Amino acid sequence: MDFKEAKNKFVQTWGALGSQWGINKTMAQIHALLMVSSEAVSMEDIMEELQISRGNASMNLRALMDWGIVYKEYKAGERREFFTAEKDLDELAVKISRERSKREIKPALKVLKEVSSIDANASAEEKHFVEQTSKLYDFVLKADNVLDKITEYKDNWLAQILIKFMK
Repeated sequence: MDFKEAKNKFVQTWGALGSQWGINKTMAQIHALLMVSSEAVSMEDIMEELQISRGNASMNLRALMDWGIVYKEYKAGERREFFTAEKDLDELAVKISRERSKREIKPALKVLKEVSSIDANASAEEKHFVEQTSKLYDFVLKADNVLDKITEYKDNWLAQILIKFMK
């Protein structure tokens, strides 16, 4: 397999995986392309490489920038915009974890807290509902707290030293 085939296979596979992770295929493909590119890539080159429209490229690049994992770069003398992805895999994992928590876990916690705090005096079914949703709220909250602690290690010099010793 040559470089072009390998790159295409990676981008296509990352795109397919992205849809399983809850993001759209094109967004994942753009991210994959930028992640393995050694230099910043123009929107026009992204459009050509992935055979997508300007609107599709623009919308997905904006979403990736909102996640904080793609950055816009300017080159002197160029009118075009260029884009690059976060290359530090630890930082990438932290940013994705924080964003997923903000978009998925925190809203779920809000709903679980709301539904588990209903007045459940009427029936066994209501009491069971409150008990189960309360347990689920506690579990998801603990999982979110663990995720927060793991992602905080980037900001904590002591945790960084411990991580290095464990490697």
